[in-house]
Amino acid sequence: MAKKAVCVLKGTGEVIGTVYFEQESEASPVKLSGKITGLTAGKHGFHVHALGDNTSGCISAGPHFNPHKQNHGGPTDSARHVGDLGNVTAGDGGVAKIDIVDKMLTLSGEHSIIGRTMVIHEKEDDLGKGGNDESLKTGNAGSRLACGVIGITE
Repeated sequence: MAKKAVCVLKGTGEVIGTVYFEQESEASPVKLSGKITGLTAGKHGFHVHALGDNTSGCISAGPHFNPHKQNHGGPTDSARHVGDLGNVTAGDGGVAKIDIVDKMLTLSGEHSIIGRTMVIHEKEDDLGKGGNDESLKTGNAGSRLACGVIGITE
């Protein structure tokens, strides 16, 4: 039976969005779809963060979700944080359409992303290849523009 989840992204500025998650079975990849509006044109880091806490805005969501204690990487890297989804790209109108399939995310079990926070960042994620310590933690993706807790849906 397929599992589904949703995340409504909200920030302090005009950045808002909705992300849908679907997983056909525990062994299947997770499909993400949706859109984010109000962005500057270009690439923006897109990550699942460890905590489902937005009490102090996006900053209280903690670091990237990283249960296997890896360095930050890109979505196709074998060594990466579970929450590392790379970048989404906004066009000139400030809209980023989300169409991602990820083999490391899961909506069930010990490392489920349900109840964690999805974050869209200010800058492009360098996928851990920036040559400094911050790149290996965050991809130098900058501030958190908008976030929301991932919840179960029908």
